[in-house]
Amino acid sequence: IASAALAMFVAGCASAPPPKTQLQIREYQTRAFDTQDLKKVLKACLDALQDDGYIVKNAVPDLGLLTATKQLDVENKTGAVILVLLGGNNARWAKNSETEVTVNVSEFGNQVKVRANFSLKVIDNKSGVVDVKQIQEQKYYQEFFAKIDKAIFLQATFDPSAPRPER
Repeated sequence: IASAALAMFVAGCASAPPPKTQLQIREYQTRAFDTQDLKKVLKACLDALQDDGYIVKNAVPDLGLLTATKQLDVENKTGAVILVLLGGNNARWAKNSETEVTVNVSEFGNQVKVRANFSLKVIDNKSGVVDVKQIQEQKYYQEFFAKIDKAIFLQATFDPSAPRPER
């Protein structure tokens, strides 16, 4: 029995993926766009964030820096009532989440490079911080960069000064 338990434990440990290195995280937090128009890409980042419900807190075009936040209500009303019944005035539960993003846009040869860093903070009903973590899911960043691609496309589509194909 002990051997079987040890084998299951070792197999379980072996199947867990190793933690990502900072270099791996940086790789999917960064995307290069085929344009030299830094202002256009910065504006596309701003548009993508606003379209996704973020409130821009800071924009420094000279540095290519944007910071923005998005708040969501994550309160489970039923769970909150139960916790109040059990714990009274001292009960605490997750009330809001705040996603914060910092975007850095910079020149990169004949391209413009964008690096985004998303973090998630969970806040309880007493305004205490429950948890803060960096969002490390690669798909999250892929979806963000797809929105920037779309915003760049829409800018070109609706820009009256952009060259139009001949008909």
